[in-house]
Amino acid sequence: MVKQSIFGRISTLVRANINSLIDQAEDPEKMLDQLVRDYTNSIAEAEDAVAVTIGNLRMLEQDHREDVDAAADWGRKALAASAKADQLRSSGSTADADKFDNLAKVAIGKQLQSEKEAKDAEPTIASQTEVVNKLKDGLNGMRQKLDQLRAKRNELVARSKTAAAQSQVLGAMKSIDIQDPTSELGRFDEKVRREEAKVMGQQELAASSLDKQFESLEDLGTQTEIEARLAALKQPVELTATPLRTNDQ
Repeated sequence: MVKQSIFGRISTLVRANINSLIDQAEDPEKMLDQLVRDYTNSIAEAEDAVAVTIGNLRMLEQDHREDVDAAADWGRKALAASAKADQLRSSGSTADADKFDNLAKVAIGKQLQSEKEAKDAEPTIASQTEVVNKLKDGLNGMRQKLDQLRAKRNELVARSKTAAAQSQVLGAMKSIDIQDPTSELGRFDEKVRREEAKVMGQQELAASSLDKQFESLEDLGTQTEIEARLAALKQPVELTATPLRTNDQ
């Protein structure tokens, strides 16, 4: 029953579809880690069970060889006893001849018993040999599955790390317009243009104030010129003026 249970477990694990298990798992990495542990433990248990089964088979094979050897040995003893009986009988020693014939019969009985034991063990040996071969194949299949599991796990972990790195890079680039790599330069250019426009406005405002000041100066100069010219008009008249003569003079 133990052998069948272990054999059934090995068969189930070997037939397991790893890709299907991964697709159905909520957390594939944890599932694979658990599967690796389960396979490792099951392989260790199966190796112990197979070792016991192989040991029992080797004991059966050893007993079978001993029975075969014993049957052959008893056959040789029966032949020797029969030959001795024939020799004694030919010499007239009938009583001694009968004794050796009886020994030959005992040896033949032992031979038959050993042959029967050997023959009875043969089906069991054949069955156990088949079981051992299947268990060995199952163990090899489990070891291959374990290697496949480890490879799948390593691949999944590597892909997970790559995806995490890509996600981190994409997160860092969220503030950048991926469609227009110069978007940040465009915004900076717009800021510079606004600053330049502000400066031009300030310059225009300053120029406007200067124009008014020059206009005031021009108005002042014009007024001054008017005053000067008026004074000039008045000055010659005052210098050339002479007293008016009367008729009396």
